[in-house]
Amino acid sequence: MTDLPLNEWLQRLEKLHPNEIELGLERVGKVAAVLGLDSPQQPVVTVAGTNGKGSTVAVIEALVQASGRTAGVFSSPHLFRFNERIRVGGTEAGDTEIAAAFAAIDQARGAVSLTYFEFATLAALQIFQWRAPDIIVLEVGLGGRLDAVNILDASVAVITSIALDHQHWLGSTREAIAVEKAGVLRRDSAVVVADPEPPASLLSEIERVGAGPVLRFGHEFGVEAGETRDVEGASSGPDDGAGKWQGYVQLSVPEPSGQRRRLPPLPASGLLPVNCCAALQVAELLGLDLTAPQIEAALAGCEVPGRRQLQRVDGVHYLFDVAHNPAAVEKLLEFIHTMGCEKRIIAVFSAMADKDIAAMIACAGDRFDAWFVADQPGNARAASAAALTELLHEAGQTMISGSKNLRQALRRAQRVASPGDTLVVFGSFYTVAEVMPLVGEKHVKREAV
Repeated sequence: MTDLPLNEWLQRLEKLHPNEIELGLERVGKVAAVLGLDSPQQPVVTVAGTNGKGSTVAVIEALVQASGRTAGVFSSPHLFRFNERIRVGGTEAGDTEIAAAFAAIDQARGAVSLTYFEFATLAALQIFQWRAPDIIVLEVGLGGRLDAVNILDASVAVITSIALDHQHWLGSTREAIAVEKAGVLRRDSAVVVADPEPPASLLSEIERVGAGPVLRFGHEFGVEAGETRDVEGASSGPDDGAGKWQGYVQLSVPEPSGQRRRLPPLPASGLLPVNCCAALQVAELLGLDLTAPQIEAALAGCEVPGRRQLQRVDGVHYLFDVAHNPAAVEKLLEFIHTMGCEKRIIAVFSAMADKDIAAMIACAGDRFDAWFVADQPGNARAASAAALTELLHEAGQTMISGSKNLRQALRRAQRVASPGDTLVVFGSFYTVAEVMPLVGEKHVKREAV
């Protein structure tokens, strides 16, 4: 199997394990121990939470690179290419390197069965062992306590916002889900809490585990009082990046006075300041000692694909966001409000059937002038256009178009869109990944609504 190309490895991994998801650390931990991957010498930053993980990881990565150090990053899921999941020094791992890592894991695992995600995690750790980055940054895939990345002890654990998602696996309340997220904490290791209103169970778990120091948004780090007008990227339009925000972080060696570093005015973007501040607090804990110009340059150049990503084609604004649960949709709508959209706001929407789609639609209220929904042939998890249409009707929506696939839905939306309108593509990673490459593919004849 050592000479299999990456695409064949990925096809094979999808079939190796009987279950797509099987939480637990025993199997993946055994293989990691055989390969000597379970005790890296570098600091490890582990990022858990419901929403905001990918953005926080990306900002941490940008700050590490700005400091002149090298980050080894493992994130998931990917949008277009598996290689996006594994990055060293800001560059995706190559096909040959990932295939070699898979081959090494396959040989080391013996009779141990691993899921696709477990193979991916171990491949990242194997590449980090070969490349020796200065700092390792890991994004939790699902939960935290039993997620594969938790085989490594975090030097710094980050808990982003906690909301209802994956309830079948993690529990039906924020309190229960928080306990699963808290599984990445370690005694005497720093924890950065980026949820402005963390569940009490999270704080209890921090105390029970003995993690520390504990740095919380709104306490040890956060946005400066009185600067909130521009916090969500408020501007006069999608192309106007003039907004600024300010924040503060606690110095990496806290003193009894709780000395803080006040950040310079920073550029507004699609990134939530709470996630930027959490990443900056991690940078302080890691002792990166960044200057104000380095911080501003790192944040200004940090765009996370599929997260509040803006594009303009033929005068029409496109906003791509992988929001796939009610809390994420609420944040997306807040961002849309701050954009100051010129004319109509049109949704191109498709979500997975196991998500709380009714609540996602309820969050949207009357913010969209029309909805274009679609089937996703070949994706068994996706809700059908008929099911989405029914939920929209139940929510009182009337301007609805159902399509046989996302390409057709996009083309129909484009035909009715006029310059100044905004098309918002959201609902899942699959939705954004399929639609984004189609935008601007060819001139679209517009039709009157």
